[in-house]
Amino acid sequence: MKVGRGVALLPLVLLAACTAGPSNRPGIVVNDGDTGGGAGTPSSTGPAPLPPLTEPKAASINWTPCPPEAIPGLTPTPDVPLSCGRVNGVLDSPYAPGRGTVRMAVLRAGSGPIPVLVLNDVDGLPGSRYAARLARTLPKELLTRFSLIGLDRRGTGRSDPVSCVPEEVRAAIVDADPRALDVEGLVDQARTAGQQCSITLETRLPSLDTWRTAGDAESVRAALGVDKLHAIGHGEGSRVLTVYAERFPDRVGRMVLDGLPDPNQDAVVALEGVAEASDKAFGAFADDCAQRGCELGSQARQALTDVLNRAASDPLVSSDEELELSPGVVLRAVQVGLSDRASWPALSAALAAARGGSPDGLVALVSPAVLGKERVPAVFDAGLVTRCNDTKSRLSTQAMTGASADWNRRFPLFGALTAEWLAVCSPWPVPSRPVAAPSASGAPPMVVLGTSVDPVTPLSGTERAAQQLATASLVTWQGAGHGALGFSTCATEAASGFLVEGKVPRDGTVCPP
Repeated sequence: MKVGRGVALLPLVLLAACTAGPSNRPGIVVNDGDTGGGAGTPSSTGPAPLPPLTEPKAASINWTPCPPEAIPGLTPTPDVPLSCGRVNGVLDSPYAPGRGTVRMAVLRAGSGPIPVLVLNDVDGLPGSRYAARLARTLPKELLTRFSLIGLDRRGTGRSDPVSCVPEEVRAAIVDADPRALDVEGLVDQARTAGQQCSITLETRLPSLDTWRTAGDAESVRAALGVDKLHAIGHGEGSRVLTVYAERFPDRVGRMVLDGLPDPNQDAVVALEGVAEASDKAFGAFADDCAQRGCELGSQARQALTDVLNRAASDPLVSSDEELELSPGVVLRAVQVGLSDRASWPALSAALAAARGGSPDGLVALVSPAVLGKERVPAVFDAGLVTRCNDTKSRLSTQAMTGASADWNRRFPLFGALTAEWLAVCSPWPVPSRPVAAPSASGAPPMVVLGTSVDPVTPLSGTERAAQQLATASLVTWQGAGHGALGFSTCATEAASGFLVEGKVPRDGTVCPP
């Protein structure tokens, strides 16, 4: 089926009620009850000591060979064997606090005796596949001591994946040209998406958020048979770990937070940083492209402009006729490519091909996000539900239009695209569990990695988040892309030394490009 044209992000509604568009009224208030799950009480006397490394006791996960669909494009190797398992968590919908079941897929990469949980962005690679890929970039001494346990977050990957937005609605959102600044049109599509997700997911809908994902991490800890949760978070996955530290401070082990998001609960402030960083990331990509003599030479920005102009007037269609290369799809594909530094050669090749009339390279970058396949729903849906459930910012149409126009002027590549999140979440009810800014005051030391030009979690936001964490030590890589772990030798060594030997790097450490 051909998906329409391109770009935006979905909003939502709550239960079966119809939504009425941007409103200043309070959202539906739901009593969550006690969702603490036995969490410890943060200490007021200072940080806890860094816990020792102890091997699991009475683990309950049954590890078996991974099915092909769990690791597409990945082959287990003697150095990094892969196995898969399942863990049950508590759904914990606000309509049935502490009850229900969520079935989660986990993957173990490596054979080290001590497990380290790995969490990724909700709209990125599933945590299982991210962990398998990350394992191939980490020092051997780390994988001798640890095994990486990738978790597919609730609603993603093979953990009861969310598929609730009708194809035509998703296409309309993803197809819109963000530069047209059609805020009202986006809100209308978002409202429909929210209504359909409310019908499809019912009481499961409000349970898909960061607060309850932190509870899932606790379920995995118990299933792994460890007293303390050692973990690596990438991007928004690292925010789950800070919430975990707030909920379960006495169970926190050694944690590395790579690209911690801005804790500001004002979506305008947080997203403005993303818009600015995304434009800067394209500049870094263009410089890299010229230096390595890529297909675009020194004309990367002009190539993108040419492809966008072509997409606006006569969109190319992918060879399988499933996706049109509209301006929205182009910008979304480029944003995906920018986030993964390893994909920059593929991104330059895709832009060159699209400039020449072949869209398949860009389509390959963006299709997992926007195209639902059998047993593999579009990542878009889970990202929409979780992100809108997490944020409490709801703006008027006038405020959204003003922000879109302002960002489109100041950040001409990705400003308007980023502003779409303000519109797509506007019909969503105010969540019962918005993500607060954790302090982790009772937790042991943590290592936070920041990247100077990160288009997903900008350094300015990571710095603010690290400042709020009572025990954080910030290491900054002067590079570009989403996350430093596995890309910066310096940052990777700092993280590895912390996990393996308990060496806390000096706060403010700066790693070269």
